[in-house]
Amino acid sequence: MAKRHELEVLKGISLEIKRKETIAVIGPSGAGKSTLLHILGGLDRPNEGKVLYGKENIFDYSDDQLARFRNKEIGFVFQFHHLLPEFTALENVLMPGLINGKSFAKSEKKAKEILDLVGLSDRISHFPSELSGGEQQRVAVARALLNDPKILFADEPSGNLDRSGGEQLHNLLWQLNDDIGITLFIVTHNLELADKADRIIRLIDGKIDNLEAEKK
Repeated sequence: MAKRHELEVLKGISLEIKRKETIAVIGPSGAGKSTLLHILGGLDRPNEGKVLYGKENIFDYSDDQLARFRNKEIGFVFQFHHLLPEFTALENVLMPGLINGKSFAKSEKKAKEILDLVGLSDRISHFPSELSGGEQQRVAVARALLNDPKILFADEPSGNLDRSGGEQLHNLLWQLNDDIGITLFIVTHNLELADKADRIIRLIDGKIDNLEAEKK
C-alpha cells in the first residue's frame, strides 16, 4: 500500500520484452506510460520490484553502475530532442561515445555511419537551429544509437512533428528494427503508430488493461 505522501503510479506490472520485438504503450494521460518507460530504462528507481536484463536486476547497481549500463545498453528518444544547440549534428551524435570512453576518432567515425543510416549524411555540419523538426529528431535517434544499444525507448517521439515528419520518423524506427534488429519500446498517443507494433500494451490507472498485453 502506498504511504499517504506517495503517489502510486504503477500497480502490479509484470511484463516480458523479447529481443527485436516492437512494443507500443498506449493509454490516457496520467496512466503511467512514461513512468513505466523511465523505470524499464533505468531512469527512475521503483519503490519495489525488479527490472531484469537477462538475469541481472539493474536496480542492484549503484547509481554510477546504472548510468554506465544505460549509456552502453539503452537508447532514449523523447518528444523534445534535447540536442545541444551549440554543437553540430555530428558533435551531438558522437557525444555518448566520448562519455562511454571511446576515442574521438572512433566516435566520429561511428557517428558519421549512423547519420548516413538515418539519411542525414549531408547535414552533419549543421546546427540544430538549421535543421527541420523531423531532422532534429533523426539526429536524436542517431545519438541514441551511437553505442549500439539493444533496446530503444521512445516517449512520444513524433509528438512535436507534423504528420509527414511523424510518418518519416516512424518509418525510420521500423527500418532500424528490420535492419539492425533493435528492440523498440514506444510510448505514444498515435494509434496509427501503435498499430505498426508487434504488441500493444494499454495502461489504465497504472495497470495493464485486461491483465495482459494485446497481441496482434
